[in-house]
Amino acid sequence: MLGTPTTNRLLDGVAADELERLRPHLEEVPLVQRQTINAPGAAIEQIYFPISGAVSLIASLDEGTAVEVGLIGPEGMVGTPVLLGSETASNEAFVQLAGTALRVATGVLLDAVDQSPGLRRRLLRYAQALSFQIAQSAACNAQHVVEERCARWLLAAHDRVDGNQLGLTHEFLGVMLGVRRAGVTVAAGSLQQAGLIRYRQGQVTVLDRQGLEAAACECYRITRDEYARLLD
Repeated sequence: MLGTPTTNRLLDGVAADELERLRPHLEEVPLVQRQTINAPGAAIEQIYFPISGAVSLIASLDEGTAVEVGLIGPEGMVGTPVLLGSETASNEAFVQLAGTALRVATGVLLDAVDQSPGLRRRLLRYAQALSFQIAQSAACNAQHVVEERCARWLLAAHDRVDGNQLGLTHEFLGVMLGVRRAGVTVAAGSLQQAGLIRYRQGQVTVLDRQGLEAAACECYRITRDEYARLLD
């Protein structure tokens, strides 16, 4: 039906008549936790628009360490390099929080972008917002203490899910924050002792959203405001 929301906020910000060119090609698919969507250097054959859950962009080093540089949920899309002329992924994209997405073949999306100036403009503005998030994450990882970064990441994840529960392990949080398991234990324990979260094996429950915002570094607010400026 014309104008029916997709529940992906990036797509739902496109004019209805332009979105209709793309809608028949959108296929709803599950996002399975730990599923790799794109691997570094691999061709981007499908574009994903999450409608629930979250996908992490991961930068890896030859020594085996990895850190998250971006988080994508129902506000965005997985596969922005194709908008900028690249056929392959630079970073790994894997499902951090399970959910669902609308999937479309890359060629179909690029055809729609060529035919729809409004769609092209909105997707490129999203690519700019994601680039800002990646740059801000790099600055955050270099300058802020792990407890602040943990609070920032939990807020970003909380923004992208329904409810207050996040299915996360120590291992995943370590990758997200670029720290060892012991650092995750200390950071999560500190937030739990403050009454902001409850952390049990594989499960984080946000108890005090306002307190978590106060505990986070300014990077959460800065990134949130930039997304709002570009996309709202």
